[in-house]
Amino acid sequence: MSDFSRRYLLRASAAAGVGAVVVPGLTAAGAPDIAAASTPGLMAASDPSGRTGCPPAKLTGHIVRPDDASYTDDRIGYDQLFSHYPLVIVFAQETQDVVNALTWARQHNVALRVRSGRHALEGWSNVDNGIVIDVSQLKSVQIDTDARIATVGAGLTQLEAVTTLAQQNLAVTTGSEGSVGLVGATVGGGLGPLNRWLGMACDSLIGTEVVVPSGHDCAKVIRADLNDHSDLLWALRGAGNGNFGIVTQLTYKVHSLKRIAYVQATWDGLGDLHGIFDAWQRTVPFADNRLGSEVEIHKSQILLFGWLAEGSAAEAKEMLAPILSVGTPDVKVQVGNWGDIFAGSQVPRAQEPANVKFFSQFAKQLFPEKAIDVIGDFMRNAPTEDSNYFVDAFGGAIKREPRGGTAFVHRDAIFYGEIGAAWGTPSTTPGVCDPLTSACQAWTAEFSQAMRPYVDGAYVNVPNVGMQEWETAYWGRHNFERLRKIKAKYDPCNVFQYEQSIPPASL
Repeated sequence: MSDFSRRYLLRASAAAGVGAVVVPGLTAAGAPDIAAASTPGLMAASDPSGRTGCPPAKLTGHIVRPDDASYTDDRIGYDQLFSHYPLVIVFAQETQDVVNALTWARQHNVALRVRSGRHALEGWSNVDNGIVIDVSQLKSVQIDTDARIATVGAGLTQLEAVTTLAQQNLAVTTGSEGSVGLVGATVGGGLGPLNRWLGMACDSLIGTEVVVPSGHDCAKVIRADLNDHSDLLWALRGAGNGNFGIVTQLTYKVHSLKRIAYVQATWDGLGDLHGIFDAWQRTVPFADNRLGSEVEIHKSQILLFGWLAEGSAAEAKEMLAPILSVGTPDVKVQVGNWGDIFAGSQVPRAQEPANVKFFSQFAKQLFPEKAIDVIGDFMRNAPTEDSNYFVDAFGGAIKREPRGGTAFVHRDAIFYGEIGAAWGTPSTTPGVCDPLTSACQAWTAEFSQAMRPYVDGAYVNVPNVGMQEWETAYWGRHNFERLRKIKAKYDPCNVFQYEQSIPPASL
């Protein structure tokens, strides 16, 4: 445990003795109330304010507290740069567990956060001395193959969603990293290999089950779709997770996909960077909508990924020929079921870096030579080989909003860009203790500043901490004001709040 974390816990426990944490309405660790927290049906103490409202709530589901053996594993997220110590973690087994947890948190004025895949890139799905409501075990799946509608629990990862749908030759847009939670990716917009063909992930979202605050200390379940609470559906198509309520179920319009042609090309060194990048930005965003593509620029190599829906290897290579003709890349092509290809491209967590720091941006104009120079200069001096500059092609179906509209505003971008520093080995030691941390954070900040003349906006799923006017960078001024009004309707007391959460219009 870091010195900061140890000091924090000692301060929090001082009133009740070493090892105890005190919150309103909950007794110290080891006393009967908190001891019962490890079993379903824990009865919360009465509302200390004396107000009348919902009956005292029970925490149900799988409950984890600090003295449980699994606590360390259960609290740690994907990005170990951030280390938090919640009072209690509730792993919901059904929607009612979420209702109970939200009601309990409100009745006891306890800070709460919502978690699904643990990929919140600034650690905002966790909280010190509060409650984490985790929906990762809500993994139900119902697929109507005739209507091409899939209703899934909010606990599915992108890998689980892709492979399950692919068994029926169906697909929706997801990101390329399988361990990311499907719900978090979708409600922030959702970009990835199929976005030029099917639009953003949120474009296929046609309904949600959401647990929202009710009254002054309660919670309730509502259904948001094009007929009921359509304003909330609009917001959940791009506003990001944990702003209005807790999504427990998602309904998608899914699409037929029988095969994918997958191309991966690798160039050693950065000598061909200008030719590769310029050919890519002038080709893919304007190509056949079936073609999706990403480029990753590392310190000593450049990677191109291409996916052609319902295409052949020859078609895919022909579409990518302007890029593949630069230099002498090592090219591999695979054609097959999307689920098999997606699963085969995943990297085991143990082989991934422990700590990451990202900065998101959108390009609405082609990068001039000077911008590519900046990328090359920073990547040659990247702090680690795992650090990269990543771009995802836009255009195609992204330009068309679905019926009902979305809060996602960056439809006119040519491509999405992302600066990413990555370092360290997964462990229980917080990333702030890693000697590379300060250098990686400084590199990311300097790189993002150098790119400012060439980019616009930011992506809420990859939040930019410290950015001025982040609200308009994520959603634009008009959408942000509309989101504030929707927030005031569904969460007027601002129960769901974190460093860059949407405030209600009344605040």
